[in-house]
Amino acid sequence: MKVEKAKISDVSQMHQLINYFAGEGKMLPRALSELYENLRDFFVIRDGDQLLACVALHVVWVDLAEIKCLAVGERRQSAGAGSLLVQACLDEAKELGIPTIFCLTYEFAFFEKHGFHQVDKMELPRKVWTECYRCPKFPNCDEVALIYNFDSAKELML
Repeated sequence: MKVEKAKISDVSQMHQLINYFAGEGKMLPRALSELYENLRDFFVIRDGDQLLACVALHVVWVDLAEIKCLAVGERRQSAGAGSLLVQACLDEAKELGIPTIFCLTYEFAFFEKHGFHQVDKMELPRKVWTECYRCPKFPNCDEVALIYNFDSAKELML
């Protein structure tokens, strides 16, 4: 499996995959327009022309980015695709010099295996809540907030 930056031709399948899991109540739904507008945030894994998985690293502020839209097709779950995508996001955050990455998820054990740790959602800056109004569970969010901190500015430079 190879992680690559998303292309315009991936958007339709990204939309279908993300919204499938949104329909299951596992993530927020995304409009096609949002995916096109944020295409540069996305990494994908493909098998030929078929999209298997996707994720986005969205820069929020000078020192903060969010991993979102992590969706792995059911037949590729437990095969390492999600781990490859999370690592791609961490690598890009490190390359950009962003020291803290967060995510809001129901799959907290998966992220903990990758070095994330749980935090109280109220510890996150208000800026991270810009999408919450679209969530059917707002304001009673039951997702778990996790963060990943690079150990030091020196680690970012390696």
